[in-house]
Amino acid sequence: MTSHDLDPMERLLAERACERVILELVRRLDLGEPSTVCDLFTPDGVWEWPYGQRRVEGREALRAYFGCRPADRLSRRLCTNILVTVDSPDTATATTYFATYRVDGYTGGTLVPPRLPANIGHYQDTFRRIEGTWLIANRTLVLPFGGPTERLGVRSAD
Repeated sequence: MTSHDLDPMERLLAERACERVILELVRRLDLGEPSTVCDLFTPDGVWEWPYGQRRVEGREALRAYFGCRPADRLSRRLCTNILVTVDSPDTATATTYFATYRVDGYTGGTLVPPRLPANIGHYQDTFRRIEGTWLIANRTLVLPFGGPTERLGVRSAD
């Protein structure tokens, strides 16, 4: 069976389910518990960044990787142009463009003045449906624009 053989409603539901996984990952990184991002991957799921030669494989490794974010990191990711292609009833791919705004040293309760994004790029994802649930099997980060994470200065007492 090919994607052309899928019922249009089945294809639409699969596309939306994969989009939802992408958006849930971003929400967990920025507003939730980053270590739980691993639950959105297949048990053998992979996150990789070829430029930095980083490759994290398996849920426990992903839990440790995403869970070690600095506690004082403030980030917001903007994702757009999410294009999901359903390849079969149980496989799909997606491309998602993103911009990440991020600083370390955030103490909460204050506004951070606007700044340029720390990273701009896109993700290449592959998905597998396991027992009816769409999960990321592989996420590759393509990062043509990036820089170090800014550390906010220490405020002096008046």
